[in-house]
Amino acid sequence: MSGSPRPPGGFVRRVGPFQATAINMSQMCGIGPFVTIPLMVSAFGGPQAVLGFVAGAVLALCDGLVWAELGAAMPGSGGTYVYLRQAFRHRTGRLLPFLFVWTAMLFVPLIMSTGVVGFVQYLGYLAPGLGRTSGDLVGLGVIALVVALLWRGIEHIARITAVMWAVMIASVLLVIAAAATGFSPHLAFTYPGHALDVTSGHFWPGFAAGLTIGIYDYLGYNTTAYMGAEIKDPGRTLPRSIVLSILGIMAIYLLLQIGTLGVVDWHRMTDPHDIASTSVASAVLERTWGRGAADAVTVLILVTAFASVFTGLLGGSRVPCDAARDRVFFRPYARLHARHRFPALGLATMGVITAIGFLIGRHTDLATLIQLLTTVMVIVQALAQIIALAVLRRRRPALSRPYRMWLYPLPAVIAFTGWCVIYGYADENSPGRHPVEWSLAWLALGCAAFLVWARLERAWPFGPQEAEEPDDAQKATDRTAEEGTALEAG
Repeated sequence: MSGSPRPPGGFVRRVGPFQATAINMSQMCGIGPFVTIPLMVSAFGGPQAVLGFVAGAVLALCDGLVWAELGAAMPGSGGTYVYLRQAFRHRTGRLLPFLFVWTAMLFVPLIMSTGVVGFVQYLGYLAPGLGRTSGDLVGLGVIALVVALLWRGIEHIARITAVMWAVMIASVLLVIAAAATGFSPHLAFTYPGHALDVTSGHFWPGFAAGLTIGIYDYLGYNTTAYMGAEIKDPGRTLPRSIVLSILGIMAIYLLLQIGTLGVVDWHRMTDPHDIASTSVASAVLERTWGRGAADAVTVLILVTAFASVFTGLLGGSRVPCDAARDRVFFRPYARLHARHRFPALGLATMGVITAIGFLIGRHTDLATLIQLLTTVMVIVQALAQIIALAVLRRRRPALSRPYRMWLYPLPAVIAFTGWCVIYGYADENSPGRHPVEWSLAWLALGCAAFLVWARLERAWPFGPQEAEEPDDAQKATDRTAEEGTALEAG
């Protein structure tokens, strides 16, 4: 595949195993743990917050196995859109794929906007006098720069991503090393009374909030699944990039969380006026290695934040493009850049929404932004995709599956339960913000948009139901999976 000529008007398979894993890990780590450790501590009310990262890792791994099987079997650009299309097309036409693209156009940029919020927070450590307006302008400038860098061919982006991945690893390892030199077991493992009392009325809401923050920190393990049409040997590369990135980031997060709690008193992280509540990694470096080292590592953290936004928009911008090319979303999103072959309109749209989400996060708070984006993605992506896995196993047992989920269906059941816990406690953990109601409103608006689109396209329910025979897109997907299997066997 890597040696084949560029197909006319289509994507090019140029992303290999190392680059795929680097893309996932860059998106997963990014600025997330550096800004959410204080949020996790606040949710749990003490250093037992490490449970949140463990729970998030379990949910990410179980859900990642869902992505691994579906991505290896149907490695087209678009990820969930492709899976929902093949699983539910005979019952509800193109409704669920359309709704996924509709919600992805919101939650993917919102995830990126949290990275920009974190970028500005850590920049505030280097520039304490940075005001709100100046911070807003800096964040908007970062988003513009990301879009400008992505306005080029995938082969250049893969090289840039590999460099950013190396910077991300360096920044995290330096913080872990600094924490190890000043680690205090007393700080890290002295829990408040009744901290682990599961019968308490405060434990489970705190656990749900921590699980939400934890899974947010792991989001990105599926980035390469959105880029399936650009991955070399996807039958092997996609599952490996997903599983390896989750396991690698899990180890990094646990070391980072425990190390930080062993250096900085957790009470400081809950004080909004303390630098540890906004730039906890910088506080660790300052306490252990001094201000100079803290400034240097903060610069690396800024690069890491930039890398997470960069890789997130890289993968997410492919979603509406593939849907439009398969006539499941608005047609203008199907056009690729004439020279560099990337989805220009999808990238531009998500760049604008990222900017709006950044401003919302700056003028409310980061925890609210995380609750909003997770509730938006739960119904149509997380839960529907798990159901799609079961449906496809039943309806299409002959589908070529280079990877099959380990211990099926146990990981799928665990993932489904975890996502339901996150959604069920969302309103309680974000009082006055109503994330559940906002997610349902966005879903209802998407249904209305689908009816408009279906009328224009004369599709179901205003046209004939989907045919039982596989369409050209489905045949192409199966053909790609068979090619990946053949390469694996060779």
